[in-house]
Amino acid sequence: MLFTRASEYALLSIALIGESGEPKDVDTLSKQLNISKSFLAKILQGLARKGILVSYKGAKGGFALSRPYDQISILEVIKAAEGKPPSVFECSPSKSSCPNDQAGSCVIWPFLNRLQGEIDGFLKKLTLRDILMPERENCHSQMKSQTIEQEQK
Repeated sequence: MLFTRASEYALLSIALIGESGEPKDVDTLSKQLNISKSFLAKILQGLARKGILVSYKGAKGGFALSRPYDQISILEVIKAAEGKPPSVFECSPSKSSCPNDQAGSCVIWPFLNRLQGEIDGFLKKLTLRDILMPERENCHSQMKSQTIEQEQK
């Protein structure tokens, strides 16, 4: 499976953390998202270990983004949340480590391997900004277009 609950919760948490502009604690996030506090804490700690979030201790502590939205790839978040790279299929990425020792005669392995490469490339290019702020970007583009049209009249 490409995205599990861990990936979903990681992305939802990051969205709330980024919007707040200040550290958010696990208790607050788990209540806002209606997610198990212990499961969310595990996810957020993993994101902090991978450098996606920064953890602050104390009364005003919590988690904050370590970098701007546009510098954090979706692939990076998924790898951190899942503890492994995402995969669309259960085959091995290399013929030599096929779990069924059938890679040499498998007619769909080349396609699946190419598909995985395309998805990995897409997720690497896609940033948090792309998925968390699309309406704002579209709104900004529409406003810019309207301004240009008005100036041309």
